[in-house]
Amino acid sequence: IGINYGLLGDNLPSPDRCVSLLKSRNVNRVRIFDPNQDVLTALANAGGMEVVLGTLNSDLEQLASNPSYAAQWVSAHVVPFRARLKFRYITAGNEVIPGPLAHLVLDAMKNLDSALKSAQSAGEFSDESKPYVAPVVEFLAANGYPLLANVYPYFAYKSDPTNIDREYALGNSAAGGGGKRVVDGNLEYLGLFDAMVDTMYAAAEKVKGEAVKVVVSETGWPSAGADVATVDNARTYVNNVAAKARSGGGTPRRAGE
Repeated sequence: IGINYGLLGDNLPSPDRCVSLLKSRNVNRVRIFDPNQDVLTALANAGGMEVVLGTLNSDLEQLASNPSYAAQWVSAHVVPFRARLKFRYITAGNEVIPGPLAHLVLDAMKNLDSALKSAQSAGEFSDESKPYVAPVVEFLAANGYPLLANVYPYFAYKSDPTNIDREYALGNSAAGGGGKRVVDGNLEYLGLFDAMVDTMYAAAEKVKGEAVKVVVSETGWPSAGADVATVDNARTYVNNVAAKARSGGGTPRRAGE
């Protein structure tokens, strides 16, 4: 059971006051009829809210005819909030069938669906491994067991040094030593270690492993054998990972874990 939060009225309380009232009454499910940024922000700040998010009827024509507009809509109204809100459904308009806009609904839904799928994290198990990993992940989730993963940013960096920043791979951004930062929606990554762990989470979620926790069973950086495999780099990487583990901060996708 939730609340339909409409904005068509005079002298309405502020979004913060409305959401505080909902939380005080243990109402955590809300439907809003357009992507009002103030309302979305208030809901996100409240924590633990589940949202049915609607598009304006006036946006249906563009959503139906222009896939890039649907992508922009999702990027503006869903991606920035998805880490702090659970979007239960996205609705294409409201009370438009029957009516002059009815013919737009299906194409708008299709474009929104494609845009939402494209906005998801790209983490996914390979086609070769998925038939074997998927039932394993499902078993782990059902029993509350973790998924153990060997996480080596070094190998990722070596495979694509042109597009992966070395300091980012070493974890120096998180340690305050400069280096690239990577933004995925409203999640900011200061090191490749976090990004690789969260990619594993994203892949597990796609095979019914939403409840699975990832345990890093191996990591490290070689100290010889290649140009970036130095004692200094190995020391830097291991110290950065150790500091991260001690902090207890978790990853952007799984804060505190």
